[in-house]
Amino acid sequence: MRVFKIEGGHTLSGTIEVSGAKNSVVALISAAILSHGKVVIEDVPELSDVFVLMTMLERLHAVVKYDNHILEIDTTELAFEPLLDEEVQKLRASYYLMGAMIGRFGKAVVGIPGGCYLGPRPMDLHLKGFHALGIDVEHENGAYNLTAANGIVGSRINLDIASVGATINIIFAAVYAKGTTYIESAAKEPEIIDVTTLLNSMGAKITGAGTDVIRIEGVNRLEGCRHQIIPDRIVAGSYLLAGALIGDKLRINNVIVEHMEAVLAKIQEAGAELEIGEDYIVVSKIKNAGTAVTIKTMTYPGFPTDLQQPFTVLMTQLAGMSLVHESIYNARFKHIEELSRMGATVRQENATAIVNGPTDLQATRVEATDLRAGMAMILAGLIADGVTEVKYIEHVERGYEQIVDKLTAVGAKIWIEEI
Repeated sequence: MRVFKIEGGHTLSGTIEVSGAKNSVVALISAAILSHGKVVIEDVPELSDVFVLMTMLERLHAVVKYDNHILEIDTTELAFEPLLDEEVQKLRASYYLMGAMIGRFGKAVVGIPGGCYLGPRPMDLHLKGFHALGIDVEHENGAYNLTAANGIVGSRINLDIASVGATINIIFAAVYAKGTTYIESAAKEPEIIDVTTLLNSMGAKITGAGTDVIRIEGVNRLEGCRHQIIPDRIVAGSYLLAGALIGDKLRINNVIVEHMEAVLAKIQEAGAELEIGEDYIVVSKIKNAGTAVTIKTMTYPGFPTDLQQPFTVLMTQLAGMSLVHESIYNARFKHIEELSRMGATVRQENATAIVNGPTDLQATRVEATDLRAGMAMILAGLIADGVTEVKYIEHVERGYEQIVDKLTAVGAKIWIEEI
């Protein structure tokens, strides 16, 4: 087993470059299936999820090349194949293959998506959208079997919840539909705008991305294009929290500030003084234990659920009682037990975490129970007394590129050991 080892108490100073957005790239790679040429994506992070998706596209006979953060996907010879093996189980975003394949081939066979367990994450909204487009869906033998015997037909679809995954998947299925599709109550996340920008560069006709109504006018063919991914706002937020915990003018580069307004507001409310530039943010350790805050996770532009767990670590260092209300994933509190092992005064009541601070954290052995919980454990290790050991680091490697190198470069004592 590979583990992170983190010696706490070392001040972070210098510059961290934020990589391309993980939540964008997993959709962008799947979107390439819809093209009939070469798609070139720039600033692609080196993540295990990326390599898994590259493997799956190769099984569809795409020619895939990756070098120096540039990914080339040539779909000229793309051919249908069922995608049923264990690779599909490694990431939740494999569900994007359903919409992309049904759009390109008129059929899809994809195994049940995997990824971090954050509580029930049903596919109901995806399937509702597919049915509205005239797509038949059968669930058998651990896989979804999609067919569009009479073609995909544009429709008006109202989502019960503003789901990012369902919004993107329906867009994928609808780009080749006969007629026009409207997605109402659509998710507004920046990653959706990023994906539709790629598709429109390929020749799609999509408007309204970033609003709650997206319009997709079906086309006959999409070609290749070149596209640069937006920066990862969750990674940027994670490193900002590291700076607020133990930084000295830690600079976070390659940031779209407008994507992070909810997070910045809460970090500042906690007592952090930020220098906010056009594409960078400088942060230092909060002085005098700051002030307790309350956050509630919401769909964009609200506070992102993906930063709830890392933000809880900052709360352990704030004076007073902080509250976390989790409204997206009801099982996103597994990090609480791990923080308690380190001496945090934190407990869960239903969908709320209650954190009393400030408390000194003590190094011990903890687990990365999922991707963002893993980042929370790293943040806790950076400020704990002693050497913290974090197990199951493969979760973290799904979403944080070269995290050991990036943190080491700004003064952290973090390394990987085999045990």
